[in-house]
Amino acid sequence: MKKMLSLLLASALTVSMLAGCGGGNDAPAADNADSEGEGGKVYKVCNLVNGNLGDKSFFDSAEAGLQELKAAGRIEYDKAIEMGGTTEDEVKWEGMLEEVSASGEYDLIIVGTYQMPEYLKNVSENYPDQKYLIYDDTTYVLPNVVNVNYKQNDLGYLVGTFAAAMTTETGVEGINEDAVVGFVGGVDSPVINDFLYGFLLGAQAVNPDIKVDTRYTNSYVDPAKGKELAESMINDNNCDIIWGVAGNSGNGAVEAAMETGKAYFIGVDSDQEVTLPAEQAAITLTSGLKNIDKSLVWIFDEWDAGREHWGEHILLGMKEDGIGIVTDKNYDKMVPDSVKEKVSAAIEAVASGEVVVPTAIGDESNAVVELRESMKP
Repeated sequence: MKKMLSLLLASALTVSMLAGCGGGNDAPAADNADSEGEGGKVYKVCNLVNGNLGDKSFFDSAEAGLQELKAAGRIEYDKAIEMGGTTEDEVKWEGMLEEVSASGEYDLIIVGTYQMPEYLKNVSENYPDQKYLIYDDTTYVLPNVVNVNYKQNDLGYLVGTFAAAMTTETGVEGINEDAVVGFVGGVDSPVINDFLYGFLLGAQAVNPDIKVDTRYTNSYVDPAKGKELAESMINDNNCDIIWGVAGNSGNGAVEAAMETGKAYFIGVDSDQEVTLPAEQAAITLTSGLKNIDKSLVWIFDEWDAGREHWGEHILLGMKEDGIGIVTDKNYDKMVPDSVKEKVSAAIEAVASGEVVVPTAIGDESNAVVELRESMKP
């Protein structure tokens, strides 16, 4: 009954939404297969967002990569199909995925996040000739799907190093005497806790006595909740550096930091200093980059080179430009040299393998939970 309701809802949305991915219903993928751009084949692509654009991080980064490919003439693509990210929206996700798959129009259908793998498994098995990409999920290995993932544990280590070093710089306006930093996560899940694991370890490597206030919004579309949690971190525990890792919910933390005037913000996934409003951007010292945009370009580079990755999990780190940290703009102007030196050393140590950051994904011992609890203020 649930699946039938999903299909009915998706069908009702098809006329207005389906054209958003590839430009209409008049060019099936089979006909498109021989079209050539300046550099080779032009692929017809559909991007399904189980949320909304405008998160200024996760989904926007993927959209930026696709728009770059479109501008280069490498893909035929209009815009994402935004399916909404609330509990009420979930009923239409599988139906819309079924709808675009059944159309037979697309060389590649893209989805993302931990919420989509069950739906993707159900649908992809019914369309074995359709190719799919899911980013930021490791749940299944499916023969017609490529899973693109990122070493967010390594990224977390870099950001944790930065936060712990920065919170001791009391000569910087707004930095208080207490060595306490904050982490506003989305859902208490393996991927978010992978960020957190690295963050905790990076912070601890700088200062073994540092405290990290970790809280979860349990949503990626609730900035009010992110703001509420961050206000408590700032006012109750003297957090002066907060990393928001919760999509649009995490952006509530920068509002709290701005309005209290007592804290700085760290962005995630994309360079949030260039996407946030001016007052919020002014207190965003850096962003931990999960380069979803670059990873999508990389996949098409591989595809054009004849290296296909269907049925594989791809894991991208610093060497592959899958992750990084912003080191220009506010970081360059406002961060003391002593902090920059610590971050540079951490980047070198992780890239060289001198520091190996454990992962929370597949860790049955739940070591990250034990560490998280031990470092609470």
